[in-house]
Amino acid sequence: MRVSKAGRLVVLVSGSGTNLQALLDASADPSYGARVVAVGADREGIEGLARAARANIPTFVEKLGDYATRAEWDEALASRIAAYDPDLVVSAGFMKILGKPTLDAFPVLNTHPALLPSFPGAHGVRDALAHGVKVTGCTVMLADEGVDTGPIVAQEAVPVLPDDDEAVLHERIKTVERRLLVDIVGRMAREGWTVSGRTVRIGNDSGGEST
Repeated sequence: MRVSKAGRLVVLVSGSGTNLQALLDASADPSYGARVVAVGADREGIEGLARAARANIPTFVEKLGDYATRAEWDEALASRIAAYDPDLVVSAGFMKILGKPTLDAFPVLNTHPALLPSFPGAHGVRDALAHGVKVTGCTVMLADEGVDTGPIVAQEAVPVLPDDDEAVLHERIKTVERRLLVDIVGRMAREGWTVSGRTVRIGNDSGGEST
């Protein structure tokens, strides 16, 4: 069992950074309990980095193509993250699977636009629609070395409406996802959390889920 708190956040992004912005907005209130101390990316010129710059948050970029091997990139990314001494790393639309150096050194929180363990992978919304589900949702999890296989911290359901296509449904899921991520990060920072096997509990919460 591990007991942790999450006051200092390093957020990793690969695109527009809407989840990052939600965390930046929340952390502007000192009572939130967590603050973003750095934003990292795997590419330059993205809106996520621009959002960090506008908020005067330090940024760094580690591009996979700058390294001869994936293992070297994994080590470099972990080293850059470690320089900011985070309590929690948040993968907020980061489009790379994090390697063992990062996962061994820090707890990493990730999100997925489906109710895991159903519909993991890059096309969770599309796969849920193709399967004909009536309810899908989003998951906040602690990342491990698999693809969307880490211990689940919280989930929230989103109904599938008759006229939904992938884009419309995904936007509705992302709205819920941002709110759930902000809530969970704040609670983890203020109350701490424990991990026992695949069970994650925040503070005195008996289940670690939100519905």
